[in-house]
Amino acid sequence: MSGLSELQSQLLSDSLLSPHFYPRTLEELLQQVASLHEFPCPPSLIIIDRLDGFLRGAVASSHAGFHSGDESRAAHLAALLCDTAAFLTEVLEKRGSSSAPCRTIASFLSDADSGQESRDPSAMDPILDVLDRYFQARCTLDQDRSYEAAAAAAQEAWHVYLSGTKIPDDLEDGPTLAQEWKLFIFPEGLMEFKLV
Repeated sequence: MSGLSELQSQLLSDSLLSPHFYPRTLEELLQQVASLHEFPCPPSLIIIDRLDGFLRGAVASSHAGFHSGDESRAAHLAALLCDTAAFLTEVLEKRGSSSAPCRTIASFLSDADSGQESRDPSAMDPILDVLDRYFQARCTLDQDRSYEAAAAAAQEAWHVYLSGTKIPDDLEDGPTLAQEWKLFIFPEGLMEFKLV
């Protein structure tokens, strides 16, 4: 029994070292990202769910350092995320951590995808345009409602597109990355990726 409690104790202490935040406003998110360097064990991954919620609407209240507009807020937050990830990478490398470099993943639901705006689907979301300048890769998911998905007996099927610049092994620019997969999700919870 003591071995199990030691394992639980270790798992709990490890999870406490990883900062978890639940900000409600853009200002809170900015403050929490800016404070990541203060943690004794710097994170090697920063995940932000529903980035769009912080950059649009009621959640994105005005901040004294911002010019007006969603694009300016997106640039400010993206620059802070990139700078923080670069700083944390340096800290992790100095400590000899095997988890370096620090990466950032953010989910973003564009207005066109959410159906909030009726626009031409080929039109670029201005906030995504700004974010693409800062982040190296974008993963886009489009639900597949084709016959192939139904024939595979999948509960859901998605087209997965990965685009952007390849993350280089050194500081030189890598080739452009563009790949497409199909993701099938089956009722039992199994997932299957298929390169297109």
